[in-house]
Amino acid sequence: MGKDKMRIGILSAGGDCPGINAAIRGVGKTAIVKYGMEVIGISNGFSGLVDKETALMTEEQLSGILTHGGTILGTSRFKPFKPAEGDTVTDKPQIIKQNYEELGLDALVCIGGNGTQKTANLLAKEGLNVVGIPKTIDNDVWGTDVTFGFDSAVWIATDAIDRLHTTANSHKRVMVIEVMGHHAGWIALYSGMAAGGDVILLPELDYDLDVIANCLMERSLKGKAYSIVVVGEGIEKPKKKTAAGYIGKKIMKMTGLETRETILGYIQRGGSPSPQDRILATRYGAFAADLIHRREFGTMVSIQGDHITSVSLDEVGGKLRLLQPDHHLIEKGRAMGVCFGGRL
Repeated sequence: MGKDKMRIGILSAGGDCPGINAAIRGVGKTAIVKYGMEVIGISNGFSGLVDKETALMTEEQLSGILTHGGTILGTSRFKPFKPAEGDTVTDKPQIIKQNYEELGLDALVCIGGNGTQKTANLLAKEGLNVVGIPKTIDNDVWGTDVTFGFDSAVWIATDAIDRLHTTANSHKRVMVIEVMGHHAGWIALYSGMAAGGDVILLPELDYDLDVIANCLMERSLKGKAYSIVVVGEGIEKPKKKTAAGYIGKKIMKMTGLETRETILGYIQRGGSPSPQDRILATRYGAFAADLIHRREFGTMVSIQGDHITSVSLDEVGGKLRLLQPDHHLIEKGRAMGVCFGGRL
């Protein structure tokens, strides 16, 4: 670490989401312009660090990427600490450590969700200087109030549900819309409330099919022409069934109401980031460069309220930020007659 100019690596890992390029730009431009650092882009997540797929990044290369979806560095779900099938140990962490040293890196920025931050923490324990940046549309990274990618996904889901209102009304149907969220229902809750969902089912909350059926029948008997049901993909359901397909068929069978299902899928992760995500990702990236300059390693950038700070990676790994039953938006929804599937 005796060099005058610090050299940092940046990688993005896990699923893509809107705002990663804005974060890369925030890290890189701040590192280069403010601190005179060298920035090395690492391709395809942690696998790029194993295979030494790297390239020097210039300020010019970082221009014009703010609005782009995806990630210019590429990504993968490769987990270096997970042994290959049939093996009991892996040499990948040691290869990463060796390549980190051979590349002359003084720090590594890891942009990703829960799995990425867990790996980042393990690499920190191996002696690498690591700073994490949380991203995921699911908004379930522990230690921060919000991740970039979430706002964009909510916008996309809300727009889709808005459009399904007109079809539901025209055909007098129940429309069941499945949104992403394996363990956390943040997208379902926020898009469901923003788009006027009548029933919102979240992975964190138990639901009763009879309660859902009764709610929809009551709406029909009151002359409500249609109903909107928003479900998080991670709700409890039989294996090999989609959340929308399972709930839709149960509604049709129990109520006789014409029901259709829509699964939004990967569209929620694509396209240009929302203005809010661009700003949040930029703030995260710039602060990551600040942390490196101050040599505050083993940390993840975090926002608490509107204050950008950091938390220890030790606190983040292996945890999920899930909705609580008393979340203010759930309580407001219940007060307005939204059904969350449970008996009150």
